[in-house]
Amino acid sequence: MASMRPLAVLAALALGLAVYASDGAPPTTAALWPKPQAACGAVVEPDRHPELVEDCETLLAVRDVLAGDAVLNWSAGTPIEGWYGVEIGGSPSRIVRLELTERKLTGSIPPELGSLANLQTLNLGGNELTGSVPPELGSLANLRWLGLNHNDLTGSIPPELGGMRNLRWLWLNGNNLTGSIPPELARLANLQRLGLGDNGLTGGIPPELGRLANLQELALGDNGLTGSIPPELGSLANLQELYLGGNSLTGSIPPVLGRLANLRWLWLSGNNLTGNIPPELGSLTHLHVLWLNDNNLTGSIPPELGSLTHLRALWLNDNNLTGNIPPELGSLRELVDLELNDNRLTGSVPPELGSMRNLWVLDLGYNELTGSIPPELGSLTHLHTLDLRENGLTGCIPRALSDDPDLQLETDGLPPCR
Repeated sequence: MASMRPLAVLAALALGLAVYASDGAPPTTAALWPKPQAACGAVVEPDRHPELVEDCETLLAVRDVLAGDAVLNWSAGTPIEGWYGVEIGGSPSRIVRLELTERKLTGSIPPELGSLANLQTLNLGGNELTGSVPPELGSLANLRWLGLNHNDLTGSIPPELGGMRNLRWLWLNGNNLTGSIPPELARLANLQRLGLGDNGLTGGIPPELGRLANLQELALGDNGLTGSIPPELGSLANLQELYLGGNSLTGSIPPVLGRLANLRWLWLSGNNLTGNIPPELGSLTHLHVLWLNDNNLTGSIPPELGSLTHLRALWLNDNNLTGNIPPELGSLRELVDLELNDNRLTGSVPPELGSMRNLWVLDLGYNELTGSIPPELGSLTHLHTLDLRENGLTGCIPRALSDDPDLQLETDGLPPCR
């Protein structure tokens, strides 16, 4: 190779002399040694934006890995400002946002994305991405939104994701992730929404998640989680939505959940929870939805639930509840759906239920209720479904109910009142 170097120099000198001979000017360094081209031609004025050139090179290198069968217009011949899903910002200019939702991407998530140091949003949801979640994403210290939801990702959740100290939203739901929930996620002190539902996660709910003081939504439903509900979750003072349904959780409902003063949704359905419904839940005065159905809860329905005046859906069905239906439930004037069916409730149907003027569904079927149907239920002008089957009710059906052609009424063949 050394013997070739003089030939290369002579060739360059000959080129320079040719230029000199053509215009009479002395050969310049640029003429002898042509300036190299920018590595990423998509960046305008690359000398002024070396960091953006670096980001550009990263995306070009991983484009095909990420896209799979899809097409991304990322190329050196297209200005980076026109690339699908790419947003430039900051000073110095860098890539701050990758928004590629529902682009039919079929590749995998390149670990090289962890080098996009100024990235604030990475949203790849609603695609067909496979493979694992790269632990290198934990290096994105400026990331605020990470959306990898509704793909076909497998493997475990990397504990390294706990290093994204500015993260606000973490969406990994709707994949095929397995393993346990890393307690390291509790290091995400700024996290507001955590969505890990609809995966194959197992193990317990880390009590460390109770440290996430800014958390507003915790969605862990439809997994294979076991163990009890950590009472530490009662410390999440800003929590508005808690979704733990569709798991295999056991034990009782922690009464400390009644401290979650800002809670609007509480979904604990479809577990193996036992014990009583804590009367402390009656303190959740902002609650809109309370779903405790499909568990093994026992005891009576707390009359304190009548204080949930903003409640719109109350599902306590498919448990082993006993005792009477509290007349205090009649105070739930905004309630649309009341389902108490498939329990062992006794006593009569409270006439106070006729005060729930917005009620659309009233299901009291498959209990041990007795007495007659209160005529006050005829005041429920929005009622669409009334199910009283498989009880011990007697008497007749009030005419306001039997004469309503739009009402789906199930009463075990009781006659209409004359």
